[in-house]
Amino acid sequence: MARRSEERRQAVLDAALAVLERRGYAGTSMLDIAREARASKETLYAWFGDKKGLFAALVADNAAAVNAVIEAVPAGSEEASIRAVLSEFGTALLALLLGPRAVAINRAAAAEAVRDGELGRLLVASGRAATGGRMVALLRDRAVRGEIEADDPEDAFSVFLGLLLRDLQIQVLVGAATTPDGKALRRRAEAAAELFLRLYGPRPG
Repeated sequence: MARRSEERRQAVLDAALAVLERRGYAGTSMLDIAREARASKETLYAWFGDKKGLFAALVADNAAAVNAVIEAVPAGSEEASIRAVLSEFGTALLALLLGPRAVAINRAAAAEAVRDGELGRLLVASGRAATGGRMVALLRDRAVRGEIEADDPEDAFSVFLGLLLRDLQIQVLVGAATTPDGKALRRRAEAAAELFLRLYGPRPG
């Protein structure tokens, strides 16, 4: 029963994303989503509270994918080198941020930014802050172990994001570029890990 309920909830989120892509946030109503999902408005309000609550659920659902990758990496394992961790995390994060779901969500938040900045704050709180917090903790652990030299793991994480994304996410969001394939994303993540370790790797002696 619980599995069926979760599958139904996921179907509603998929329907909400489809409507969001077609109409944008301002043009989307809970009724539109209910019709797309073949569900009642009462069900949507019971599950998500309102349209912003549903948007927050979309963001959290998308961020959960990369969080699962981080949790799967054994931070204390000698086998999981910092280079491997950064490459795995970077590849997963690129696939998340440049995938159709994230692009639709980010475009919706950007379109509403002038009128209502709350969507952007939701995006940062449920996405960047949650995902970043996990990675910052991992970098702090690796610094203690001597694998990197990072007095400020939060700042180090921001540097890694910059090396990883550069301006690719903006180009994809505005339609100036398409999302690279999986192999290209992996190469980009590995290159970012290499550059990061040149900056933060242990100094000789």
